[in-house]
Amino acid sequence: MVFPNFYYKRTAATAKACYICYKPTATVLATIDTADFFYTCPVHLTDRGFATRAPEPEPEPRKPSVSPEEIAKVKQEWEEKQRQKKDKEKDKDKVQGKEGGQVDGEAKSDTEGTEGVPKDAEGKEADVGTKADSKQEKKPANAVIVPSASPSEEPTSRPTHERYVLHRDIFALRNTDHRRRRQAAQTKDLVPRLPGAPKSTLP
Repeated sequence: MVFPNFYYKRTAATAKACYICYKPTATVLATIDTADFFYTCPVHLTDRGFATRAPEPEPEPRKPSVSPEEIAKVKQEWEEKQRQKKDKEKDKDKVQGKEGGQVDGEAKSDTEGTEGVPKDAEGKEADVGTKADSKQEKKPANAVIVPSASPSEEPTSRPTHERYVLHRDIFALRNTDHRRRRQAAQTKDLVPRLPGAPKSTLP
């Protein structure tokens, strides 16, 4: 079985003998699929004759969730709606102004011969003005919110293990040990299948 020369530094729960100096250590170097692993002291990882720290792979650039074209499109639609609302409000103001002029003319004709009626006419004009102001102060309920182009969020940091490349001689020793263990396991499986030696005496 061939495994790549990439070992990840991990920490075991129990300490065992180091592969080099046989001192107890909890640091383990293991392949990605744990096909091969062994205990080693952290000080050996700084020796270039034993292993070399492999460079970390560069993370992929984070793509923005909303493109600038979509933001510009939404902003343009929102501005167009606001422009249409302003035009409608102007038209309403013109219509209300015409109606207010008609009411003023009727009020003036009614107040030519009496003194108490002008107060009612002023009251009507005030009511018309307050209604127009209240309509202008009302804000549209279905206003469109334009998403602001916020800076891209920083990607969440994931815990990664340090990756090492063994020296070619150390890696050759690991392959030899792994091959011996595999051959020993195969021999243990084949021994029960072999025929036993004859126990009867020859004639």
